[in-house]
This record gives sequence, C-alpha cells and structure tokens, in this order.
Amino acid sequence: MKTTYYAKKGEVQRDWVLVDADGMVLGRLAAQVASILRGKNKPQFTPHVDCGDYVVVINAEKVRVTGNKENDKAWHHYTGYPGGLKTETWKQAMAKHPERIIERAVKGMLPKSTLGHEQLLKLKVFAGPEHTYQDKNPRKIELEA
Repeated sequence: MKTTYYAKKGEVQRDWVLVDADGMVLGRLAAQVASILRGKNKPQFTPHVDCGDYVVVINAEKVRVTGNKENDKAWHHYTGYPGGLKTETWKQAMAKHPERIIERAVKGMLPKSTLGHEQLLKLKVFAGPEHTYQDKNPRKIELEA
C-alpha cells in the first residue's frame, strides 16, 4: 500500500527565483508568480504547507495590461469618512508605485489566510532592473508570455 507524502514545515527547501516583468501581461505574470510562491511547480506540493520559493520581480514599471484597462482600470478605497471614497487609476498607480500593482495582483491569487500572508511575504518586487538580493543568487527564469 502506498502512502501520500506531505511536506513538513522544516523539510521544505526554498530557492530564489528572478522574474523579469518587462513587456509581460499583468494577470498572466501574477498567476505564474503566485503558483511559484505557493510551490505548485514542485513535486512535493502540499496545500496546507508553505513550500514555495522566494520570487524577485524586476522591471515592474514595464508591465502591461491588455485591452482598454490602461484607461479604465481603477482601485477604490473608502476611508470611513463622508466623501472619503478615494480612487486611483492605472496611470496614477504606475507613476507613483508600480511595484504595488504586481503585489496587489499576486495577493488576489493567493489563499485568503495566514498561509497566503506568509507566501506573499516571499514576494519581492522592484520597479527598475536593479534589486537588493544579488547575494541570494536568484535563478533567472522565463515565464510564459
């Protein structure tokens, strides 16, 4: 009789992965990064254990969206006060903080639990081509466009 293998928290080996977002579509990039963060690309994937890798995304300012989302996409935030509905458009977000756009998209594709929060902490996004994790020697991978 065969038994199912479940990864334990201390047994998981994590690697560092470098992803270049230059010219990639936001949703497709976020889906593939979320899969790596969860560890779904590994044979020992266990849904209730954080067995994913660290992901460093560079060139976040060069990510793109399809269709008319560049003009129509907006995020809303309500402060709790009368007249406190704040809206930020795609162009405003790209000018101010392009790394948060990728973080927000990936966050929506992770589990809504403490496990998802732990996985999101392994995501490091940088607006330009330089990053501060050269000492970790991240392995550059090409994602499907």
